[in-house]
Amino acid sequence: MTKIDPYKSKEAWIKWKAKTQSIPGLSNINSTLILKYLDDMERGINVSILSKKGGRSYIRLKSSKSKLLFLIKSFQDTYNVDNIGNLTEEQLINFFSDMRKGAIKRKDGGIYKSVRDFTKNFKAFWHWYQKISNKAGKEIPDITVYLDSSGTKPDWVYLTESQVRLLCDNAKFEYKALIMFLFDSGIRAPTELVNVKVSDLINDCKELNIREETSKTFGRRIKLMICPELLKEYIKVKNLKSEDQLFDICPSVINRNLKILGKNVFGDEKSLAGQKYSEITMYDFRHISCCYWLPRYKSESALKFRFGWKNSDKIHYYSEMLGMRDTISDDDMLIDITKTEIEQELQKSKREREIQQDQIDTLHLQVQKLAEYIKQLEFNIRSNFN
Repeated sequence: MTKIDPYKSKEAWIKWKAKTQSIPGLSNINSTLILKYLDDMERGINVSILSKKGGRSYIRLKSSKSKLLFLIKSFQDTYNVDNIGNLTEEQLINFFSDMRKGAIKRKDGGIYKSVRDFTKNFKAFWHWYQKISNKAGKEIPDITVYLDSSGTKPDWVYLTESQVRLLCDNAKFEYKALIMFLFDSGIRAPTELVNVKVSDLINDCKELNIREETSKTFGRRIKLMICPELLKEYIKVKNLKSEDQLFDICPSVINRNLKILGKNVFGDEKSLAGQKYSEITMYDFRHISCCYWLPRYKSESALKFRFGWKNSDKIHYYSEMLGMRDTISDDDMLIDITKTEIEQELQKSKREREIQQDQIDTLHLQVQKLAEYIKQLEFNIRSNFN
């Protein structure tokens, strides 16, 4: 089975490229630059030496295109910059500052919450522009040095284990299996999720093989501890075969129904992670799963393996430490030196008890011999009298 693309990103990208000779709304110079940049990113040419080698994914290309077109067109309209190379550092800083403060709004009037994503995309573009300019013998200054790429991530829906089970109890059968599978596995949804086949479930549904070719980072085989019985029932009821998709779903439909279910069960209040229960999606279950497994795994590397992460910062990003508990004990308060001293004292006491026991055993043996001697002496006396 070839890898399933739930967003049809490749199809959309190829279609856009085929019909786009120049980008509407952009000057010829800016349009040519953007098209050249996106083409290089698709082929993996002129990328940063610190970035991964190879072409960028179609999802990444679509996202970069959308953000860069917005930014370059905005620079044109705001600063009359028909050649993006003439953009100044001050203009750039002011624009992103206005985005963060809400002076520049989205088309729907809302405030941009993930300004850092736009910042990172523009930084990547500008560093590419510096590289190709340098190859052409032209030195371009880095106007992105002081650009703030920090920021808070979007709000999400946090559920405790009991809330997940309550949501599951109120869902249709197909959704019960999906909810508990997402919660248990922490799998990326929908990209990894839709590529899971029935044959990827191993050891009576107690293990899941997320194949290398379907993962964003690396393949992995993980244990399922919560949903095996429900999965077995689901596969039987749906009459699924070995090569069938485990969940043949339309992500937008699933997310819409999850939002309805979330509102019916929990109302329209905000969860601890800032997002309303009525806005829950499949993606939120990766966060929720991380919160559940974080205090249960003994090592950080094992947790990263389960979720397919290479960097430790993802743990805090996905969990925000929600659901964590203080597990410190009295024994943990004994530092290594103190423990060593106590162990030495215990060992000394043990040796003293052993010496005392040896002395008692010796004394006991002596008493036994004395008793036997007295008994023999009494026997001899009685014999003499007789």
